This record gives sequence, structure tokens and C-alpha cells, in this order.
Amino acid sequence: MDQASTLLASPVALSRHLPLLLYIASRSLSEFSYQVATVAVGWQIYALTGSVFYLGLAGLVQFIPSALLVFVAGHAADRYDRKRIAQLCELVQGLAAGYVGARLLADALTAPDLFIVLGVFGLAGAFESPASSALLPAVAPEAMLQRATALATGAWQVAAIGGPAVGGLAYAISPGAPFVLMAALSLIASALSGMIRAERVATSEHESLDGLFAGLHFVRSNPAILGTISLDLFAVLLGGATALLPIYAKDILQAGPWALGAMRAAPAIGALLMTAVIARHPIARRAGLRMFQAVIAFGLATIVFALSQTVWLSIAALVAMGAADTISVVVRVALVQLATPDAMRGRVGAVNFLFINASNQLGEFESGMAAALLGAMPAAALGGIGTIAIALLWIRLLPALREVDQLE
Repeated sequence: MDQASTLLASPVALSRHLPLLLYIASRSLSEFSYQVATVAVGWQIYALTGSVFYLGLAGLVQFIPSALLVFVAGHAADRYDRKRIAQLCELVQGLAAGYVGARLLADALTAPDLFIVLGVFGLAGAFESPASSALLPAVAPEAMLQRATALATGAWQVAAIGGPAVGGLAYAISPGAPFVLMAALSLIASALSGMIRAERVATSEHESLDGLFAGLHFVRSNPAILGTISLDLFAVLLGGATALLPIYAKDILQAGPWALGAMRAAPAIGALLMTAVIARHPIARRAGLRMFQAVIAFGLATIVFALSQTVWLSIAALVAMGAADTISVVVRVALVQLATPDAMRGRVGAVNFLFINASNQLGEFESGMAAALLGAMPAAALGGIGTIAIALLWIRLLPALREVDQLE
């Protein structure tokens, strides 16, 4: 509240910080709209196909565009107007969601329709994420960058919490309602992005494709950054139990769409709570070790979720997973931000997106495949065990990362 009050203390302050406020509003609406549709997409795919294979395939369809275009997207974010890239991506997502909503209202939606739209979502997200993350320093004065980051992170977490819950309620009213809502919110987010006036225009040292892979080279040349990103990558790949939430909600817990929405929101609730804790009590010492401990805790919570037979225990485990994941995210983001020059933020952000954000979709594919072979509960439990094993292995292989002390 103190941070928001500072920004809105007077009309002059409001005018001076209008680009930042527009940025936060557009990013929050974009994330909220995506989360609204996420619940409906999973439920629709499972309802249309009845197959855990196709449920996992949905993650792969979103991952492929990110994997193929990650370097192009990062290079574009460093060469072109970042706000225009974000605006266009939000517009495309809104139109795609509107198409699904119209097909559902006409009772003509098919599984191929959904997979095509998921591919469009993956394509738009591949370009939107590095552009948006690199845009933040350009809309906030340098003296307020940390405060702006805290506000943006908090707003994103609120959107991640509220979106799945609203999506579940909207789906209970009408299967097409979440997609219509996503379309409307995405178009509003696109309009807000177009209104942003950046205080500093991003420029790149590379005006040709020579710098296309500079972000990857930068990450590879920093062992601590490479270690923390790869650790998160494997943790997400093996611990992607969220892909199985429709199965848990419908078949294992037998609770319905409301439970799916609540479980979708649970990790974000844990993340928001942990964000508040870290804001009050920052990670001052032994940051590397704390990250490893958090990943192990994430794996243990995944195992609890996998074996749970009650809705509330499942939600509690997912909250714990979100809280543990936030600790590793804070360490990773701090390391990357401290070492990355502005001219390379788009390309480094694209590599980070591929390793972390896009690996969520690949993790969903892996979980779906494992569930098809082994069953949902064994697959989720093995994922948690694998996450713990990877963390213990990385502790041994990357002593430099384990010894990272302060995030300053």
C-alpha cells in the first residue's frame, strides 16, 4: 500500500508515473486473461478427447513456437519498439481467444481448433515475454526500479491467483465464457500497451543477425546464471504436476471445475505469500544454498500433492510448491538482473523464457506422457522425486552456485 500511495500521491506524480502504471495494468490484464482461459483449455481438451496424452500434448504445442523462435524473439525485443511487440502479441491472443469462444457458442469447437489456438498462444508468448520484461526499466525512473519491480510482481501474482478462479466460475456458467472474457481483457491490455510512452528507448549494439545468439553466449559464460537457470529448468520439467490438475479435479478428487480453478490459483497464492515474506525479510546470506533448499521443498510438496486424496490437502501442497518456487525465482532473477546490460535484456530474457517459462509447457507434456504410461498419481510422485534428485546432483556438480552468498 505504501508503494502504491507514493505513486498516486498527487496528479503530478500520477502523470509522471503514468507509463509505469499503464505497463503494470497491461501486463496484469494480459496475465489475468491468459489464466482465465488456461482452466477452460485443460477442461475442454480432456472433455473432448478423454485422453491424458492430448492433455500433455497441449503443453508441447505451446512450447514448440518458443523453442523455435526464442532467439529471434529476443533479438526483436532489443532491436524494435518493445511496447509495440507486446501490444501486437496481446492483440493476437485476444483474437485467438475470441475465435475459440465463437466456436464454442456455435457448438462447433473441435480438438484441432484448440491445438491451433494453443500454438498461437505459444507464438505470441514467445515474443511478448522478452519484450515486456525488457520494457520495465524503460517505463520506470532508475531510482524507482526496485519499487516498480515489486509492484509489477505483486500485480502479476494477483492476476495469476484471480485468473484461474474466475476461469473456473466462468466455465461453470458457460464453456465459452472464459474465452470471451480472455478476448475482451487481452484487447484492453493491447490498448493500454499502445498508450505507454517509454522514457528510454532500448537500443542494441548489434544491428544485424550477428547478435542473435548473444543472449545464449552471455548465459553460457556465467556459470552461476547457467546453473540456476538449468536447475529451475529441470525442476519445472520434472515437477510439472499442474498439467494433471484436470485429472485430479475430475477423476481422483471428483470435485469439478471449481476445484480445478482453486488448484490452478494455489501455486500463485503461495508465491504471493512468499513474495511478501521476502520483501520484508530479504535473502541476505547463503542465497545459493537457500535456492537448493527451496527446490528440494518444491519436490517434497509435489510428492504430497501426488498422493493426496482430499481437495484441501492438494491445495495446501500446491501453495507450498508456489512458495518454494518463488525463492529460487528471486535468486535467479537477482543474478540475471545484476549482470545483464540493458542492450541485451531482450535476448537474455528470451533465453530465460525458454529455459523457465516455456519449460512449463514442456513439463506439462512430460507429465502427460508419464501419466498416460504410469497413471496420474505415480507420474506426479516420480516427478517430485526426480526434482529432489536433480537438486542434490546440482549441489555436488555446481559448488560455485551453492556458495553464492549475497544478492548484491
